[in-house]
Parts: sequence; structure tokens; C-alpha cells
Amino acid sequence: MAFIDYYSILGIDKSASEADIKKAYRKLARKYHPDVNPDDKEAERKFKEVNEANEVLSDPEKRKKYDKYGQDWKHADQFEQAGAQGAGQRRSQGYGGAGFGGKAGFEGQDYSDFFESMFGTGAGGFRQGGRTVKFKGQDYNAELALSIYDAYKTHKQILTVNGENIRLTISAGIADGQTIKIKGKGAPGINGGPNGDLYIKFTIQNNTKFQREGDNLYANVEVDLYTAMLGGELVADTFDSKVKLKVAPETQNGTKVRLKGKGFPIYKKEGEFGDLILTYFVKNPTNLSTEEKKLFEELQKLR
Repeated sequence: MAFIDYYSILGIDKSASEADIKKAYRKLARKYHPDVNPDDKEAERKFKEVNEANEVLSDPEKRKKYDKYGQDWKHADQFEQAGAQGAGQRRSQGYGGAGFGGKAGFEGQDYSDFFESMFGTGAGGFRQGGRTVKFKGQDYNAELALSIYDAYKTHKQILTVNGENIRLTISAGIADGQTIKIKGKGAPGINGGPNGDLYIKFTIQNNTKFQREGDNLYANVEVDLYTAMLGGELVADTFDSKVKLKVAPETQNGTKVRLKGKGFPIYKKEGEFGDLILTYFVKNPTNLSTEEKKLFEELQKLR
């Protein structure tokens, strides 16, 4: 059985950090993504390899098992359990005292070949107590980037994972870094075991003037000096519309105004929104005329 080197697939070495793995995966996923390479079977194959490598190496526990057991890492627990239970059997068959971590009896074999010789069922599993052990399929991990406008509304989207198109309904209010699970969309189970699951991590890209914190939005609003001092009205932007605000006389720079229900949608609570908090930024006039300066000087004397 040919060995699959996930480190080579991502172009990194075994000492790579989590950040190195993430950077390498994103670069290659963009390069080989089916949307960028339509009808390119080779790019599709490489895209699947890159996803598979990332799914294993980005998870510390999976990576640890892979480093020890190679591509048979999914059966690490069964290997170790069977190794303990079969130690006496191997000694009686002339395998010596070397456990699964040793070299005796299977020099040049990988773990899959060794299990086939021991249990007669290959890498797919082994019989224990007269029954075939079922293994859950490998979980898949994927990342999906959304604009903040996409995250603002419930919408449908198609995500391609290992060549399969998966239709998603993404609820409004999804958060940056949030992960959702799609049950049964991972790798097929072994020996009739259940499929693995698909975990999707969302990255929300925000290039607007609004800052998002939870379900609330924050923004600055410019107020001219005269409106701030004398009071008046101004029109400000909300995320999806405009609103008319009344400015109280003698409003100070940094004054905050909370607009209830004008923030971001609350995840999976249809029709409910956070708040919009606006901070007034008082802008002083520039390029004053001589007459204007005199008026300010007179005001200064009065104060």
C-alpha cells in the first residue's frame, strides 16, 4: 500500500506549526479549487488531497496519531487495543515480544498489511469476539469565507468538499470563527460503520465602516460644530438603510447613541436584531474667514 505523505502534499515539513499548516492549506485550496479550475480532473484530485491533508494535520490529536501510524491513523485506538490483547498470541506464533511499535515479524510492512496478516480483514477493521468491528468514517473539516453582507441574511450556498456539492442554508447572524457540523457528510464508514461528519468553520470578511461585536454594530457619525452646539437633525447610515437622528443642543464629542434593533441579526432567531451604537464625532470648521474668526473671538470673550 502506497504511503500518503500529508506533509509533502501541503509542502511543509513535520515541524510545521499550526499557522504554517493553515497558511499552506489556504494557498493550495485557492489554487486547486474547482471553481477556479472547472473541468480540470487533475486539479480536482489535488484539491481533494489538500483537503484530506489539512483535515488531519490541522487537528492536533489526529496529527499525533498520523505521525505514529501513518495513513492508518484512524484506527490508532483499535491498533493499540488489539496490540495489547494480541501480545500473548503473537509470542505463541513466533513474533517475539515486539509490540506494534517494534520491527519483529513485519519488517517492511505497513500497519494495514500487518493487520491483514494477523486478523485477515485488512485495514478496514478486524474481528473481535466473533464480530466485525465497525469504524466511523473520518470527519472532514472545511473553511468557508463570507462577506459581512452574506452573514447579514439567511441564504443558500453550495460548498464543494472532496468533489461533492453540499447545499447549505446559512442562517443570518453567523459569527466569525463559528463552526457548524453537517452530520454524515464526512468519509464513508468502514465495515458498515456510520459516515464521518463535516465541520465547517466560517470566516466573516468585513470591509464596511461598521464594527461588529456579537449582535451589536458600532460606527462613528460626523456632526458639524454648529449642529452639535445648537442642536438639529442629521441623517446617519444603518447597516441596510438610513435613519434621521435628532441631535440635542450642546452635544459633546464622543457622545454615544443606541438604536435598538438596528444591529446585526441574532443567529437562528428570525426577526431579532442586536443594537446599533453610534458615536458622535464633532468636526470643527476649517478655513475660517476673517469675519468668522472675529465671531469666535467675541464668543470666547463672552465665555
